[in-house]
Amino acid sequence: MNYLNPGEGPSEYNVLGEPLESCSLDPLTGFYRTGYCAAGPDGVAVHLVCIEVTDAFLAFSASVGNDLSTPRPEFAFPGLVAGDRWCLVAMRWLEAHEAGMAPRVYLRATNRAVLELIAMETLKPYALDMN
Repeated sequence: MNYLNPGEGPSEYNVLGEPLESCSLDPLTGFYRTGYCAAGPDGVAVHLVCIEVTDAFLAFSASVGNDLSTPRPEFAFPGLVAGDRWCLVAMRWLEAHEAGMAPRVYLRATNRAVLELIAMETLKPYALDMN
């Protein structure tokens, strides 16, 4: 497993039971900033849901105290804009879902560890990569 080099995937799986795919290299996302929504070797990272950012979601997130549009270079955070793909904290996605403001998701890049918090039946209607 490699959690330090951007673009190199960890040996983790997505919610479909397949190898985890990259969420985004630009902006570089994931707790480990590798582009993957990886839980990590100890399973402690919680940035597990690969989303497509929308203006409505950014406004909602800011309204509940999580400003995702302002750059924070000290945390290697570029600030997000609509259309970006980003590994979101699972509980943040669930909070947005419960408020009717959840962004769409890429299931192939969403870590299967998220299924401990969010049911697959809840995620599927938001899927951008399912036919």
